[in-house]
Amino acid sequence: MKRTLAPAIRLAILFLLPLATFPSLASAQQKEKQSQEYKIDADVPYRSGDDLPESMQRCRLDVYYPVDRKDFATVVWFHGGGLTAGNKSIPQGLKNRGIAVVAVNYRLGPAVKSPAYIEDAAAAVAWTFNHIADYGGSRDRIYVSGHSAGGYLTSMVGLDRRWLAAHDIDANEIAGLIPFSGHTITHFTIRKERGIGGKQPIVDDLAPLYHVRKDAPPLLLITGDRELEMLGRYEENAYLWRMMQVVGHPNTELLELDGYDHGGMDDPAYPLMLKFIRKDLASKR
Repeated sequence: MKRTLAPAIRLAILFLLPLATFPSLASAQQKEKQSQEYKIDADVPYRSGDDLPESMQRCRLDVYYPVDRKDFATVVWFHGGGLTAGNKSIPQGLKNRGIAVVAVNYRLGPAVKSPAYIEDAAAAVAWTFNHIADYGGSRDRIYVSGHSAGGYLTSMVGLDRRWLAAHDIDANEIAGLIPFSGHTITHFTIRKERGIGGKQPIVDDLAPLYHVRKDAPPLLLITGDRELEMLGRYEENAYLWRMMQVVGHPNTELLELDGYDHGGMDDPAYPLMLKFIRKDLASKR
């Protein structure tokens, strides 16, 4: 049956051919790896205070950054896991690419409930704004991304300005938002906290869709194949794409990865993220 819902650009897997197929590109990337050194500053606390509860001991991040380079771009990366599982890690697809990656742990349910997850995500993004220059990065080139639950946190922090405003940061300072297969309705774990079933969609102030606005940062939505994704995940993102068009947002794009399910869509999505960042940076020169 023909599938006709989509405004998305549907992407096949051709771009994933081995780099050996493209010797000049492979050679260029190999030279980049050889010429650039990277370091990791691990388990950095992004919340401070003498009376932090035990649960906030998870509020730590890793900073992976290029040495001897200035004003580089940074991706703040939130792991997935349904807001109840998962741990920070530097995605392999973002290593050795001339950018920094700030990989974030945040508090998890059921030890905490909403909006603790979003509060932690905002605190980590604020920390990055306040400290990335110490590593040589540019405050004006901070992108936020994450997979699944991390994609949800990405959109909430970037579209609902109140969370970063609590740290005296304007969400519009974010250079770009790149959620991978994130909820755009209220997250299923948050619905479960309220006794609402996973198949009952809710759009309230804890849904990215509730916060569509014309002046938001550039937004790249990436999902897996709509027939293989989690319940309605592609369609949620398609609706967010549509509503951003309705409010006049000038830079929202939706990409669907043919043949990839929810858990497997992240690897082919990293090159798309990097292309988006390069294009965005080039437009600002």
